Amino acid sequence: MRKKNMFLKTGMAILALATAFLQPLQVSASGSDGGYTYNYDYWGDYKDSADFYTVCKVFTSSDLGLDVKLKNPQGLFVEGNHIYLCDSGNNRIIELERVSPEKLEVVKIIDSFKGGSGPNTFNNPTDVAISEDGNIFVADQGNARVLKLDKDLNYLLEFVKPTDNTLDPKLVFQPTKLAVDTAERVYCIATGINKGLIKYENDTAFSGFVGATPVTFNWTDYIWKKLASQEQRAKMESFVPTEYENIYMDYEGFIYATRALTDDSKKTENAVRKLNLMGNDILVKNGDWPVQGDLYWGSGGGYEGPSILTDVTVMDNDIYACLDRNRGRVFGYDDQGRLVFAYGGNGNMDGYFRRPSAIEHIGHELYVLDSLDCSITAFVPTEFGNLVYTAIEDFDKGKYESSGAAWQEVMNQNGNYDLAYIGIGRALLRQEKYKEAMEYFELKYDAENYSKAYKQYRKIWVEDHIGWIVAVILVLFLVPLGIGKVKALRYEIDTADIFVAGRNG
Repeated sequence: MRKKNMFLKTGMAILALATAFLQPLQVSASGSDGGYTYNYDYWGDYKDSADFYTVCKVFTSSDLGLDVKLKNPQGLFVEGNHIYLCDSGNNRIIELERVSPEKLEVVKIIDSFKGGSGPNTFNNPTDVAISEDGNIFVADQGNARVLKLDKDLNYLLEFVKPTDNTLDPKLVFQPTKLAVDTAERVYCIATGINKGLIKYENDTAFSGFVGATPVTFNWTDYIWKKLASQEQRAKMESFVPTEYENIYMDYEGFIYATRALTDDSKKTENAVRKLNLMGNDILVKNGDWPVQGDLYWGSGGGYEGPSILTDVTVMDNDIYACLDRNRGRVFGYDDQGRLVFAYGGNGNMDGYFRRPSAIEHIGHELYVLDSLDCSITAFVPTEFGNLVYTAIEDFDKGKYESSGAAWQEVMNQNGNYDLAYIGIGRALLRQEKYKEAMEYFELKYDAENYSKAYKQYRKIWVEDHIGWIVAVILVLFLVPLGIGKVKALRYEIDTADIFVAGRNG
């Protein structure tokens, strides 16, 4: 009997140790409490969610029919149904056509071009963009230039290191990411240049830096630097803006730029900026939490620190999806800065990543490039994801009743999804059902929308009850006045009776 108890206790101890050792592995794969897709509630608590996206197919070199395998691919760009892939390690750009989510076909491989005074081949191309006229722009990092080619791969122009007195003359120009607007002006990120985006006119003229990130610093270090000697200050780190990670130009011409947060960054900072033509950040931040990926930066499975949003893509419904290089996750936000979905993790299974480097979209489909795994993962929305997109897009089209119905179905599938309650409330608000809207906003502590609904509800209530309100005010005013008059009259009568009685007596 004692032997059995000993064996039982030993087995339980081994099971507990195994659970303790396996738990970090679960965190490294899934990212939080075990779910693949998750969200955060008003209190910042992690909530499991129905899957928003599912893996349709993982495309490797063999799936694409490439004779030379992909090597350290870095950039993606979508034009219509065509995907342009920067195969950086092989110094080439591959044009793919999306036939279906399960099928990508190679259209052509671009490894050289015609004309130009420099090399007519690429050297570590890290990004590519296609203008509305079909011209091809390539961040040719190894050759220190941004190339502009026409559809037939003829050399047109090149953009080189900007002439600026504030830049180190010894700095080698290394463009990493770029975006092109409708006028074919080029916005570029380059290694070692932290003054913002480099802006070129369409004739290659450098026209300045745009949208430098705000400088963050520790007040203790700042005061110490003021008190330190010149030699001590020279050894200290300078307070300078951080470099951008990536940029994306949306359908309206606004630039979305991502930057990497550090352990010293504030938990209230945003890792994404939306820049207008003046370089001002106009990103709407009405969500309960900042746009920075994961809220908790603790270590787990060998990963620690904040999410590093290495790329961003913006859909036509203003949902923008950000790719986290640190923990291999995808975060989607709506136009109000509210988290719509979060999924993924680090690993070698389908739907997980080893070193994600770029993200793009075609419609609602998402394509994630893994530079270490040398693959493209195609994600398609699930039924739950399609319902959310339908609810958002119907609202934008003014179909408030159908939007509310879609949000109701979303809530039926996931009662912990805060956006469903807020979405129903907003739909009711637009249908002028203010009291019902207030109830949904109150459930999810949406004070701003609750105030809007309450203001309209109060206005209508006053208009409907104005007669009673006026009557009550009159009563409250006239009754005391009447009582005062009656008392005064009775006093006069009483004093008059006393006076008459006195005279007669």
